[in-house]
Order: sequence, then C-alpha cells, then structure tokens
Amino acid sequence: MAIRVFILHGWEGNPEGNWFPWLKERLESRNIEVHVPRFPDPAHPDMAAWLATLDKAVGKPDGECYLIGHSLGCITVLRYLENLEDGQVIGGAVLVAGFTDDLGIRQLSNFYATPIEWERIRKACGSFTIISSDNDPYVDLKYGNELKEKLGAKQIIEHSMGHFNVKELHVSLNELLKMILQG
Repeated sequence: MAIRVFILHGWEGNPEGNWFPWLKERLESRNIEVHVPRFPDPAHPDMAAWLATLDKAVGKPDGECYLIGHSLGCITVLRYLENLEDGQVIGGAVLVAGFTDDLGIRQLSNFYATPIEWERIRKACGSFTIISSDNDPYVDLKYGNELKEKLGAKQIIEHSMGHFNVKELHVSLNELLKMILQG
C-alpha cells in the first residue's frame, strides 16, 4: 500500500490557497499520493456535507492514510475519525491551528453541536501532532494545548506564524513535511 495524504482546508478556504500547493508538490515529488478535497460552500460550511466529501475522497481508511487539517479542517478530521467504524485506524493526523469549540462564530457551530468523542477519536488514529502559533489572531494557544491533552498528541508551537494562512508562511511547515516523510 502507498501512503495517501489528505490536506483539508478550512472556513472560506480552498485547495489552491495557503501552503497546501507547496506541501502537495513536495510530497508528490517523493511519490506520495496527495489529495486536497474541495469542500462545498466554504463560506457557509456544513459538517455533514464536508464529512461526506472527505469520506468519498478517502474511500477505505487504513494505516497508510494521513489527514492534515488547517483551522476548520481540524474539526473535520476529528469528526471524520469519530465516525469511522470500530477497528478502522488511519496512520496519523496533523492539526494546524485547530480549535475545540466554535470560537463564538455562528457559521461554525454545526461542527460543534455535539460533544467531541475524544476516546473514539484516539482509537481511530495512530498518532496526532498539533501545530499552533503563539500569535494566532483567531485561535488562542489554549486550544492547541487542549488538543494536545485530549489526544495525547505531540505539539509544535511556532513563533509569530499567525494563523498559518499566508502563502509566505509555508517555510515554517518544513517540520510538518519532515514528520510525514518519516512516517
């Protein structure tokens, strides 16, 4: 089986934005299969529609499947894992600028309408890495710390990287690239 990586954009995002093309290009140059699904109506995200899109893109999840979420893409990863059948396990997940509640933003509340099933999520994934910035204007560092604690994750705190949503900031994600390549 070949490694498959899925990069998930966030609210108002798209597959061509941010650091996604940069990471996709670097992984593909190492013969890693990469998908960056386009979620429907990113300005008005609907969890059920986003999960259906991801489920279709992934197909059969396995230990060679890795999910990378950015911002709202992180809870999409978690909700996807929560819904896997018992015994289905992916290789790993990386959550970049993730958060554990709707941040008071009405458009995101449908992703947080039910409690997050942390134990079920942990059982569905081989490893978790959290990447946070100490100056994210939208997502306080406390959310990265909470994700680390709830998931038993490795955490990387980048300095002055904002919300990791400016194309020029991709350089800091070399750590992410190294982690994926090391499996």
